[in-house]
Amino acid sequence: MNETLKVLESRRSCRKFKKDMVNEEDLKAIIRAGTYAATGMGKQSPLIIAVTNKELRDQISEENRKIGGWDKGIDPFYGAPVILIVLAKKDVATHVYDGALVMGNLMNAAESLGVASIWIHRAKEEFESDFGKSILEKLGITDEYEGIGHCALGYAAEPAKAPAPRKDDYVYYLD
Repeated sequence: MNETLKVLESRRSCRKFKKDMVNEEDLKAIIRAGTYAATGMGKQSPLIIAVTNKELRDQISEENRKIGGWDKGIDPFYGAPVILIVLAKKDVATHVYDGALVMGNLMNAAESLGVASIWIHRAKEEFESDFGKSILEKLGITDEYEGIGHCALGYAAEPAKAPAPRKDDYVYYLD
């Protein structure tokens, strides 16, 4: 089996990260892979906000926790030191799909480099709030973007679980 197919079959979501920062070269390669995701009509509607600053990362985690309705002290990012936030331009009809493909590229690229990942939701709600809008404003982003997801990255603190068996009715063939 080729390496790409091995990565696609072996990637699992990580729910316990080490505190170690992701190697800068690997992080740049993961982000680059995200920028090569397929997008509707090649419009490249998504953008990626890379968060490696612990203070900002913790603020985003706290906002995400509040939106999720969890108790104080819960980290929805499972301790991951890096958060890649994917947003996509609202006026592009395929923006949600485009952003989802970016998320997939980020997670699969991470796996190929030995970096663990997990997709965390609630980016939509975050970037509809004053908190999220202030982040975009600080970055000089003025167009209307929808939060698609957070790709939490880091090194796994424990081995990944085995994949669940694939369901019998996953694929139907039309001859």
